[in-house]
Amino acid sequence: MADDERTFAVTISPHGWRFDAADSQPLLRSAEAAGIRLPSSCRNGTCRACICQMTAGRVHYRIEWPGLSADEKREGYILPCVAYPDADVTLENRAAKLA
Repeated sequence: MADDERTFAVTISPHGWRFDAADSQPLLRSAEAAGIRLPSSCRNGTCRACICQMTAGRVHYRIEWPGLSADEKREGYILPCVAYPDADVTLENRAAKLA
């Protein structure tokens, strides 16, 4: 881990699974490294297969505008394949599975 890299706790609801996510990689990759499979396909923010609601926390994107509408963003929906954590995060994702 780089000296300036920060790590945040991520909780997957309703399962209660927790894992650490570095701010240097998307939430999807951190989940996979922790043995949690989230739905995904394109991994670049366009297909929306991974869309889920963030009920707590804060993320940022390195792409200009991921495949979310303004309403979805206001309602807390994110795309974990391209979302980087800025704080501890809770995601509502009933389709998540243990790898």
